[in-house]
Amino acid sequence: MFLIDQPAIPYSDPWGASLEQRIAQLYSGRRRVAYFYFDPDNSTFRYRIYNMLECLGRSTPEYSGSYFTRAELKVLYNVLPDINILVLCRAHYTAGLNELIQRAKNLGVTVLFDIDDLVFDSTYVHLVVDTLDQNDDTDPTWTTWFAEFGRLGAVLKMCHAAVTTNPYLADRIRSYAGIAVNIIPNFLNSAQLSLSRQCYVKKCKSNFERDKRIHIGYFSGTPTHNKDFDIVSNALYSLMSADERIMLRIVGFLDIRGPLQKLRSRIEFVPFTDFVNLQRLIAEVEVNIIPLQDNVFTNCKSELKYFEAAIVGTVSVASNVFTLRNAIRHGENGFVVKSWEWPAQLRMVIDTLDSRRYQEIAARAAGHAEAVYGSQVYDSLVKCVLFGVNDEGNELKEMKANVRAKA
Repeated sequence: MFLIDQPAIPYSDPWGASLEQRIAQLYSGRRRVAYFYFDPDNSTFRYRIYNMLECLGRSTPEYSGSYFTRAELKVLYNVLPDINILVLCRAHYTAGLNELIQRAKNLGVTVLFDIDDLVFDSTYVHLVVDTLDQNDDTDPTWTTWFAEFGRLGAVLKMCHAAVTTNPYLADRIRSYAGIAVNIIPNFLNSAQLSLSRQCYVKKCKSNFERDKRIHIGYFSGTPTHNKDFDIVSNALYSLMSADERIMLRIVGFLDIRGPLQKLRSRIEFVPFTDFVNLQRLIAEVEVNIIPLQDNVFTNCKSELKYFEAAIVGTVSVASNVFTLRNAIRHGENGFVVKSWEWPAQLRMVIDTLDSRRYQEIAARAAGHAEAVYGSQVYDSLVKCVLFGVNDEGNELKEMKANVRAKA
């Protein structure tokens, strides 16, 4: 484990502003966007709304934005005449939401749908249920998941255009809804960047000093990754059985299954952690693993598990799915593997820990994450996508080209 001596920091959700404060924020600029999300959380809301608003906040007084929850729907009705863009983020159909969309359209407000997962086209319900290891032998499972997809898909089709995280998912949206789609990748906000930089600087100053243990980290944001982890479970068991230095750190949700249960004394379980202190936990491990099944659903996932580790100088080994193989240059800023390559690749990374090669890979990963996934990179792109979605001019094209070039 890396000895970075970074204590946990006090944390409270940064989206605790009152409704009055958020309305004032909305009206602080001349061109305004209102986001709608059912209830703020540490996952989709943070990446797809909080981070976007942070970018817009650096643009006042020209641009401004704020968010509203399902409990504030009637308040949002009242501000519709004063906004330019309404973004519905992963919003499920309700009668109230239907009325909101119709009111917005009648007022000439552009309505966008922001979605970060393939959870709107019922063609893929069975695939998703299987991938997420859900019980497929009960009526409630199918009722729940078909309702989930149906309600999200209905709202998506009602919008003028969509915003999503990557080209693979964008193609699925176009095919399903027949609307224009723009891409704003997931990226790191300023709080993540600040602590991550501190962690990485400490690593460099100590020449990547470690204790005698080797920690492999698995950072699970939701309790639906059992089958993903199964891909690497046997490889981890073999490595840990052969090398007593190797520990496994699991942060978040996971059920340990199979032979790996025999080594529970060398598995460190950390509860789901806030997004800032998570960076410290990632920084301490030598290897970040990102196992994913390879199918249409998982290829729609973003690369956030890579760049959250890269920015703190932790090297990732990841499954060969769309966004990860596009973000990771194999052998340069991380490693991309097929399912049968996990044992040999993990062993190889572990064998480089005390060499310059590991530090060089970590440095390239950190530099790549800073250049491509730092919030400051997206200030212009966020403004262009939100306020120029129906007229993609040269500025928007140039912003997209710059992001692609840096990637």
